[in-house]
Amino acid sequence: MSTETTRPGSALAVEKNGINVIDESERKGSPKDLFWPWAAANISVLGISYGSFLLGFGVSFWQATVAALVGTGFSFLLVALISLAGKRGSAPTMVLSRAPFGVRGNGVPSLLSWILLVGWETVLVSLATLATATVFRELGWSDGNVTLVLAFLVVIAVVIAAGMLGFDAIMKLQTWLTVVLAVMTVGYIALTLDRVDLGAVSALPAGSAAAFVGAVVFAMTGFGIGWVNAGADYSRYLPRTASGRGVVGWTLFGASAPPIVLVVYGLLLAGSDPELSGSIATDPVGALTALLPTWYLVPFAIVAIGGLIGGAVLDIYSSGLTLLTLGVRVPRWAAAGIDGALMILGTIYVVWFATDFIVPFQAFLITLGVPIAAWAGIFLADLWLRRRPYGEVDLYESRGRYGSVSVVAVGALVVSTAIGWGLVTSFDPAFAWEGYLLGPLGLGGKEGEWAFANLGVLVALVLGFLSQYVLGRAAVTRQESAPSTEVASTR
Repeated sequence: MSTETTRPGSALAVEKNGINVIDESERKGSPKDLFWPWAAANISVLGISYGSFLLGFGVSFWQATVAALVGTGFSFLLVALISLAGKRGSAPTMVLSRAPFGVRGNGVPSLLSWILLVGWETVLVSLATLATATVFRELGWSDGNVTLVLAFLVVIAVVIAAGMLGFDAIMKLQTWLTVVLAVMTVGYIALTLDRVDLGAVSALPAGSAAAFVGAVVFAMTGFGIGWVNAGADYSRYLPRTASGRGVVGWTLFGASAPPIVLVVYGLLLAGSDPELSGSIATDPVGALTALLPTWYLVPFAIVAIGGLIGGAVLDIYSSGLTLLTLGVRVPRWAAAGIDGALMILGTIYVVWFATDFIVPFQAFLITLGVPIAAWAGIFLADLWLRRRPYGEVDLYESRGRYGSVSVVAVGALVVSTAIGWGLVTSFDPAFAWEGYLLGPLGLGGKEGEWAFANLGVLVALVLGFLSQYVLGRAAVTRQESAPSTEVASTR
């Protein structure tokens, strides 16, 4: 694993820091710097398509709007709170997760985190590839596999290069992406505003309470829950004297404001045009080109590709750090390269072989959203209980204060996940085994009203938090009263 350190320099210099604690001499910046990476990662026009996804739960425009506000805002608040741990510990998220789970016990949530991050990389790069091909087809420039291959090669080159270069390159790239994408997204809205039919939107019938809850949970898993396991990765370079409120505020604002605006506008478009909603199900980004004049297709391609790249870049960087946390002993840049190779294979499958997008995508979000929500609850409860700094050496040493395996935290993760999976469902036949508690708990079974509310995500989050807060309190007290381990770290 990479533990070398280097002073920050050019954005084109390869970052040498891996999962080590960032040296005090390298800590820099201020909380407002967190706005840029999180805004760029979430300003994607995919957010517009989420408007269609939310209406698919059978809710009205106003119900979907509230669901977007609550689901997106609350889930990114979790990300913002976890970012506090990065400032406190100056280490990646999944390294700091060793405090509640134990150095070896943390392998369970780290593996889940890595799968989620690589999965998101694949989804975003696949969508960028498909969107580019759609734009080229609309322009009449090319069609078929040649266009797909060229788009694929350009997107993966940018994503993998940024992931391998590391933190400074990503922060600069995300700053530029935020500015450019914000301007061009405003252009998209201005050019399609005439497609909004307020009469059709207001006529959408209201859905049940279960449908509303399902929309809220989908917004949570589609946005913030997918980022909770990376929250501290981008705040770990901040000085420990940085404002905690600033860390939370700027992370929350940067991450949640762009997607909320885009989702609400997407609700207006999808509610005005049922055919658009149908097209979004197969090509969530490319379908949006049908609303544009030909001359804006190239700027739209920049918006679509840039926004998706902004998210994929953070994913590949964090997945590389998580791979190192799992014990893979390679430099950080090589870990990002390994994940990039897996991302390439996954994208090839999605673009050239998969026949549907929304059904497996929803199954992916919900199924992994349950254990990640449980982990977030456990991590946040542990963070809440701690009053002293993390033991830097102990985070890398199983004989240290955090021990090898925390039975409480690992047990809470397993139990919360098992209960959560019993309360979620999916249209994907591969996940027909889920939802096994809906009948016994009187929620109507797998075909009942609450079947697709996916309560399991919320239940796992709450159970994880309460379990660690109540049962883990004594362990935190012992850890904080123990002397720091003096043995050399193997990191």
